[in-house]
Amino acid sequence: MRKSSILFFGVAGLLLLSSCSPRDYLTRRLAADLIAGSDAFRTTQMLQMHTGVLSNKDYLSPDYLALQHKGWISATKANCPSSVEPPCVDVTLTPAGVDTFQTLVTPGEAEKQFFSIPAARRELVAVTGISKQANVASVEFTWRWASLNEVGAAIYSGDTRYRSSAAFRSYDDGWRVVVGSVRAGQPLDDALKNSEPAP
Repeated sequence: MRKSSILFFGVAGLLLLSSCSPRDYLTRRLAADLIAGSDAFRTTQMLQMHTGVLSNKDYLSPDYLALQHKGWISATKANCPSSVEPPCVDVTLTPAGVDTFQTLVTPGEAEKQFFSIPAARRELVAVTGISKQANVASVEFTWRWASLNEVGAAIYSGDTRYRSSAAFRSYDDGWRVVVGSVRAGQPLDDALKNSEPAP
């Protein structure tokens, strides 16, 4: 009799455990895995580069200032086309800039005045909090930029941490990061765009 009750409880316990998926409970580890694995989080940050005549206002942007500081670009005064707000400068790559950028630019874009290069990707630092309400949750997390090359390292500091909050929703197969809009929280792509430096 005792053996049959132990067997019964053992089988019942196994059936109960098998009905729960690891995704049924929103833990910090699961939230971190879902955020880090999402398309919005994994998207590579591209640097949009423009050489030739551009507004002095654009030339004094933080990205161009970082490139100037490294000695990769230089500029001379130029006449403004009607589509550009004066004053204007003619931006060119220096010899050091050509050496740096030539391996990063695809061969077809090397002669263009507008080109994009991959500069950085996001790296999850930590999930700092989870607030659940029924089948919806808000997950706060910190992240930083991880540079992909020398240009990315000049523009995106890996020392700065950003704080974001993303919405999650519980479905029949477990928790998922919300891609569209939801009542509580915000979609992950909006959360990344609205990030604030963390203290």
